[in-house]
Amino acid sequence: MPTPDLTDRIAKTRAALARYRVLALVTGVFLLVLCVEMIVKYVLRAPDDLMAWIAWIPFAHGWVYVVYLVTVVDLWVKMRWGTGRLATMVLAGVVPVMSFVVEKKVHAEATALLDGAERAVAAGTSQTPGSTGASGSTAS
Repeated sequence: MPTPDLTDRIAKTRAALARYRVLALVTGVFLLVLCVEMIVKYVLRAPDDLMAWIAWIPFAHGWVYVVYLVTVVDLWVKMRWGTGRLATMVLAGVVPVMSFVVEKKVHAEATALLDGAERAVAAGTSQTPGSTGASGSTAS
């Protein structure tokens, strides 16, 4: 019989993974939009009329990035990953396109670990998210 505590922890970790996934994609899109805004502003020397319309982009990216950081830390704590993974996930929000690549890798690895944890709980063992198991080491 599954342990309610472990089953609940796995469910909460899956929810954290879903939040992280959404924010990683939103952050990546906003970062690309920010890059376009910077090209328009500094390379194309856009007129002030146009810049008034797109001046909100850096602020929006900044706030989205803050929320992204909260989801990163939440998932990192729940998965019990190493600090290298945390640093990589944090940097993914400021390097163009990196958030898409890191999100894909993190999602695949976390899903595999969570699936393994669910199978272990169903089998009656106590492997939990972030534990080293058949899917390999969780260190970065």
